[in-house]
Amino acid sequence: MNKPLVAIVGRPNVGKSTIINGLAQKRVSIVEDIPGVTRDRIYCDVRWLNREFTLIDTGGIEFRDSKDHISNGIRQQAELAMEEADVILFVVDARAGAAADDEIIAGMLRKTGKPVVLCVNKVDSTNQEMDVYEFYSLGLGDPIPVSAVNRLGFGDLLDKISEGFPEIEADDSPDIIRTAIVGRPNVGKSTLINSLLGYERSLVADEMGTTRDAVDSVWKYKGKTFILVDTAGMRRKRKIDEPLEKYSVIRSIRAIDNCDVAIFVLDANDLLTEQDKKIIGYIHEAGKGLILMVNKWDMIEKETNTILSFEKEIRNGLPFAPYAPMLFGSAMTKQRIQKLGDMIYNVAEQQSMRVSTSVLNDLLEDAKIMNPPPAHAGRVAKIYYITQVGIGPPTFVMFVNDANLIHFSYIRFIENRLREAFSFEGTPIRIVVRSKKDGDEL
Repeated sequence: MNKPLVAIVGRPNVGKSTIINGLAQKRVSIVEDIPGVTRDRIYCDVRWLNREFTLIDTGGIEFRDSKDHISNGIRQQAELAMEEADVILFVVDARAGAAADDEIIAGMLRKTGKPVVLCVNKVDSTNQEMDVYEFYSLGLGDPIPVSAVNRLGFGDLLDKISEGFPEIEADDSPDIIRTAIVGRPNVGKSTLINSLLGYERSLVADEMGTTRDAVDSVWKYKGKTFILVDTAGMRRKRKIDEPLEKYSVIRSIRAIDNCDVAIFVLDANDLLTEQDKKIIGYIHEAGKGLILMVNKWDMIEKETNTILSFEKEIRNGLPFAPYAPMLFGSAMTKQRIQKLGDMIYNVAEQQSMRVSTSVLNDLLEDAKIMNPPPAHAGRVAKIYYITQVGIGPPTFVMFVNDANLIHFSYIRFIENRLREAFSFEGTPIRIVVRSKKDGDEL
């Protein structure tokens, strides 16, 4: 069953992000005293009593100069959220009173014909309760006073939001694959998501750092469900001065930590930077599935072996991740991006692949014949057996007489044999070596 959608709208800095963090009981949205911090729609699930719904946080709506692209884009995102929503939560500021922009937004909300819950935030004391009555003028029913900072009034607010929502049912939905879209600023991450979805989900602009939060989108493809997470572009540390920028990088790292598969987007005009290598290295060390997407391929003049030469350059720069599949395409023209759905699903399956112990040890015996275990200082390494102990990534334990005798090059040899036999495309492999003396029980 699909959860009801609740969109939070209002002017900048009325406390929408603080409210959504309070309702969700975790830090979902970036909170700063800077107008325009939340630029895209941010989704999260909220459970209240026996009901559950999805909150959509939006950027602050302003009515500025028509040439202000960012402001117009934020407003458009908010309007899209209103269209998606079943209920709209309109947040106003008790301290500021009913502003002119509040009146305009209220008019927009009445035109939607959807239920609207009017939330008056920043009612931090009993002395401010009289200020609430001013907002009856907006014509949206009884205002509900809350203090997001002090977590006051949330019970009444949640009761009002969720009235009429269905009770929670057992979830029989298929597995969802969380996919983080990662890369430097302006490589085309948001454009890629918009092209996959078929509509403008993420805000796209020429300004670097347009996407500051990690933004979730649900994508249905061939009967499979994916959560696409558009992340803030990650810059070099020395270029990250503002606290907001630093937090955006943290959010991107968390998006990687919480994903199943990461699509790292490269710019075909500016291939592999040191920053790219570091972030891809982080994805590798985190054990996540990895796909390399070379974007803006439509802008490259091509010859017979152009793809081969580009792939060689990238592979040479990423010797630790030869397993990552690579796609050359264009998010703008949609060239080849239709292949990404199958690629993501395949990598996710490889991440969860299990191999029986008997099959593994048949492979191990063949590998030992092909390349016998090394000897060191007159001592010969004995490899007893190997077994799989985990997935996401596939993790194996190899029991030997002395782990110190097993050089990392031999571990790489075993990994290569595993990949030859079972592929494991798009996923790192972990091989842990443990010492076991003859006669020890396991």
